[in-house]
Amino acid sequence: MGCGKKTSSSDASERVIARVFDKYLYAEDIRKVVPKGVSKNDSLTIIRSYVLNWIQQQTVLKRAEDNLDEERKNVDKKLEEYRNSLITFIYESELINQKLDTAISNEDIEKYYNDHQNNFQLKNNIVQVLYLKLPLSAPKIQKVKEWYKSTNAKDRKLLEEYCYQFATDYYFNDEEWMLFDELQKKIPMKTYDQEQYLRNNRFIEIPDSNSVFFVNIKGFKIKESMSPLTFERDNIKNLIINNRKLELIREMEKDAYQDALQQKEIENWIK
Repeated sequence: MGCGKKTSSSDASERVIARVFDKYLYAEDIRKVVPKGVSKNDSLTIIRSYVLNWIQQQTVLKRAEDNLDEERKNVDKKLEEYRNSLITFIYESELINQKLDTAISNEDIEKYYNDHQNNFQLKNNIVQVLYLKLPLSAPKIQKVKEWYKSTNAKDRKLLEEYCYQFATDYYFNDEEWMLFDELQKKIPMKTYDQEQYLRNNRFIEIPDSNSVFFVNIKGFKIKESMSPLTFERDNIKNLIINNRKLELIREMEKDAYQDALQQKEIENWIK
């Protein structure tokens, strides 16, 4: 979009298409608006829409300029600040991509966990759980009632093989922690007090009109207690990575300052 003062040039490209106050829209400004191959009628529709939008923008701009004080209209400083921030951000991103060490060992994770235990307080109740959902028509449900409670490896294998054939849903990652809220989205457990429920229920069987749910709560931790390391592992990885990013940026800033200082490219008259 272009605009400017009216001229007396007879060149067709300088022909005025529209004016709003002291701003002019010229034929040259709309030359590239219409795509090639468009019909005459469609071209006219596109041009009319473009010109109308230009007029509306100019009227709003004039209103803004008339009603804002000079300080608020001065966008040069803001544009310069934005440009500086953007260039710095792009450089820092490239630096991180090239030099950031993303290898994190188990020892790194355990050390961070042990050094910052006060930061790992649970905000929600979590559980270690095994569950399955069966249709009411599934066979051998009495055996399932034995298997899902058992700690015997053979029973566990039989249960897994059974679920592969008959279960509509199941979960066997019972060494992992999950939010109790997430479990309740899967299993229709009605409870008004999660902590009390967890303390008083280990093996849970819940039938509904079409299915029956079996839940074995193998472990739980109550909110505001210490969060287990296995539950925080991914979170700690992200924290370590972020700390390394910040340290890398701090080192870069320090090196940039020292280099400029040694080259005598810094003068500061305010001490």
